Amino acid sequence: MAHRLFPDRTAKRRMLVIVNPYATTVSDRLKNLVVYALQARYSVEAVDTEKQGHATQICREAAREGYDVVVAFGGDGTANEAANGLAGSETPLTCLPGGGTNVFCRILDIPADVVDATEHLLRMADHFEPRRVDLGRVNERHFVVSSGVGLDASVIGRVDAHPRLKRRLGEYYYTWAAISTFNRRYLVRPPRLRVQVGEEGVDGVTCIVQNADPYTFFGSRPIRICEETGLETGTLGVTVLRRATILELPTLLPPVFSGKPQTVARRRQIQAFERVGEATVSSADRRALPVQVDGDFIGEFDSVRYGVVPRGLTVVS
Repeated sequence: MAHRLFPDRTAKRRMLVIVNPYATTVSDRLKNLVVYALQARYSVEAVDTEKQGHATQICREAAREGYDVVVAFGGDGTANEAANGLAGSETPLTCLPGGGTNVFCRILDIPADVVDATEHLLRMADHFEPRRVDLGRVNERHFVVSSGVGLDASVIGRVDAHPRLKRRLGEYYYTWAAISTFNRRYLVRPPRLRVQVGEEGVDGVTCIVQNADPYTFFGSRPIRICEETGLETGTLGVTVLRRATILELPTLLPPVFSGKPQTVARRRQIQAFERVGEATVSSADRRALPVQVDGDFIGEFDSVRYGVVPRGLTVVS
């Protein structure tokens, strides 16, 4: 019997590429180039998303049809929707960077440059090793990296309302939106929330819940807030900002940008919880609370319940 000196490249894995045509760096030309390149190693189909939630629907169908891998080509919102469609299935998810920040893509150690990332996926065909990672959950919605209630969700809601500025200015528009939103909504009478973790409760103005680390990036700099978080810990990290006055908020910026979550946790206006299984965030003043998941604003709620689904998603990278 002849021995194979090289891997058999004739039987290509079926790949479905979910393309968000409105993502920051995605264009028809780029999509066509990426798909053409991937066809060297995979049997590729590409589908553009048409509306919010479309990627979730497509991915549920992909899991039923037995695709070997689904690629989320867009930002973290696209990855989030894809993960919601693939949750609990054996169909693995991977990413190509098409958004402004691409946090989940970077966490999976996929290059932030789309050309390098495409080459990475091509090499992956020879070492295709899916693994299971955790999913966070807020009410009935899953998230892969983080969710927030309060100031960060208000900022994201404002940014999402101006997609052209978001696309053109990136993190600098987020910075302007953060300052503007704080001055308008959180400077005088910010919405108050109460976070309940087990028997312990704490009041605050913002709550960050992380399933993975880091929380986000500013350019190439990772922004780390919660300690002891990771895609395979089976728990969440929860950080509560107790108050946000015009005098105290600037003192938080150096710790946040230090890349050391333990430094953030030591601030007196911060309450941090590690290795959390469940948490509830509810309004403390009868005002509905803004909520975001993986950088997408999902609305305002009187109360949300957080949990974790250990090994709830299959990924390959």
